[in-house]
Amino acid sequence: MLVEIPHVLSPAQVAEARRVLDAAEWVDGKATAGHQGARVKDNRQLPVDSPAAAQVGGVILQALGQNPLFLSAALPLHILPPMFNRYSGGQTFGSHVDGSIRIVPGGGRRIRTDLSCTLFFAGPEEYDGGELIVEDTYGSKAVKLPAGHMILYPSTSLHQVTPVTRGTRLCSFFWLQSMIRDDGRRRLLFEMDVAIQRFGSEMATHPSVVSLTGVYHNLLRQWAEM
Repeated sequence: MLVEIPHVLSPAQVAEARRVLDAAEWVDGKATAGHQGARVKDNRQLPVDSPAAAQVGGVILQALGQNPLFLSAALPLHILPPMFNRYSGGQTFGSHVDGSIRIVPGGGRRIRTDLSCTLFFAGPEEYDGGELIVEDTYGSKAVKLPAGHMILYPSTSLHQVTPVTRGTRLCSFFWLQSMIRDDGRRRLLFEMDVAIQRFGSEMATHPSVVSLTGVYHNLLRQWAEM
């Protein structure tokens, strides 16, 4: 399930984040790649202990904690601190699958990567190429979103970033462990939640709204891992 989360950050937040990120020191992205990824990865990243990454990452996490669409689609349990990358001059990241387990920096705690997140800081008009290609159940999807928007997709998906042939692609990327491990169950709960919200907005006092909400929470109670 691919879900676009629009307007995670405001234009003012994006502009301030870019000012901070532009002043930071970037390193070779291969430093954080696994064995498979290092062979096909060509980009620049902020170090995991970068003060700039911590500052902008905190803004991202605060915004997501107040975003109903993200919370409904992801049902997050643990979120890794956001990381940052940029591509220019033909840089690319070939087809790969994200590692299944990530270690939280500084603490040693491990989390399962159920969902991958990419938040865009450069608008599509600022660079050529740089599409995120995700292999979904129904085929390949090319993603290139406005600045401040984010895509959420299963970490089990094959995906790649096409070469950036003009300008610079600047993004944040990170992973999360959902309360719902299974993508199919997570999709069902998301679709049910969206339907309940639409039904409730049109017929708020209808008794079926309460009944359906109860079914949603009983399924969540049955399937959730805490």
